[in-house]
Amino acid sequence: MPAGNFVQPFAISWTRPSYSAEIQGVMVGLKDVGRMAGVSVSTVSRVLTGSSLVNDATRERVQRAIDALGYQPSRVARRLRKDPARANLIGLVVPDIENPFFADVVRGVEDVAQRHDYMLFLGNADEDARRETHYLELMRAESVDGVIVPASAEAEPLVARLAAAGLPIVCVDRRMPSLAVDTVVADNVRGAAEAVEHLLDVGHRRIGFVGGRPDLSTSRERYEGYQRALAERDVAVDPSLVRFGDSRQESGRRLTRELLAQREPPTAILVGNNLMTLGALEAIHVLRRRIPDDIAVIGYDDMPWALALNPPLTAVRQPGYEMGRCAAELLLKRIEAPARPTTVRTLRPTLVVRESCGARRGGPPEEGRGERPRRRMPLLDAARADAARDLVGLAVTAATAMTVVTA
Repeated sequence: MPAGNFVQPFAISWTRPSYSAEIQGVMVGLKDVGRMAGVSVSTVSRVLTGSSLVNDATRERVQRAIDALGYQPSRVARRLRKDPARANLIGLVVPDIENPFFADVVRGVEDVAQRHDYMLFLGNADEDARRETHYLELMRAESVDGVIVPASAEAEPLVARLAAAGLPIVCVDRRMPSLAVDTVVADNVRGAAEAVEHLLDVGHRRIGFVGGRPDLSTSRERYEGYQRALAERDVAVDPSLVRFGDSRQESGRRLTRELLAQREPPTAILVGNNLMTLGALEAIHVLRRRIPDDIAVIGYDDMPWALALNPPLTAVRQPGYEMGRCAAELLLKRIEAPARPTTVRTLRPTLVVRESCGARRGGPPEEGRGERPRRRMPLLDAARADAARDLVGLAVTAATAMTVVTA
């Protein structure tokens, strides 16, 4: 044997497990309980499920064995004791786990599920209709008690079939008008309108809109709010200032570059979600435009990295956690009472005014808006850009960690 390499001798000992799971660290099962109590496994199972077929003396003997062994019934056994028809499992399909907004939704759902002793089956569709359909089919095969889904247009027929078959379903974030199911959404029309009104208040007229997929209710509603706010101020919608993409960061980058490359570019833009906003900011930085001097920006969804920007980003804050919590509560109510009337809850977003829109053009800041003139500076320096990406990365990591959630 080469010098320096040796095998440390050791002894192997084996002790027959005692009836104390806590002492020996052994997983105690029904057989162990039955052996100690002197009954069959089926009798132990009947005791655990509260069957009336077991006499009091036998039940007491089995219970003493359970206590002595420190036996903990599995989740399945506890479920059977409560209601054999339920799995105590709910499904949640999110469009994009990298989107911090949906991480907030997941947290809201998970907190309610944990509080009510439900497990959460989480699937990430990654904005892919085939993956979304796959997860919905898989959840049905796993006999989930209900599903929460921000469904895409492609998945709507399957969701309709599941609902028709009696599976409790709650739509969150995205509406499915063709289905009579419980729904939790934010008031996207109002949120977008308030953002555009703010841009109009500080003097902008050429306001661009960078939206997500036009087949999604969220994108359509935000565009409706954009149109409504312009119409109320007698500002015509210029189609050349409107772009729709696929809700991803790259899409926001590409569409913003298109808008800013025009002969008459917008002086302000409203960007339809947080990932697209990050892409838009990158495009502005690469083109060496200054915020708010050259272009004002409002993002839809307020995220931690909004404060890491220079200047800090004005954004429409969505109540993602509350939306997830409300959706889970509605689903559990639907599971308990399948015939209850359908509920639609609309939560209000909040416009958080920071410094990316600047002061009122041609005059002092508007009273109460909290804006002030900003010295001319680039949008991001390298350190702040890295900090912004790190914050997004932390949100993504936290969301990914939730893909296996237990109560």
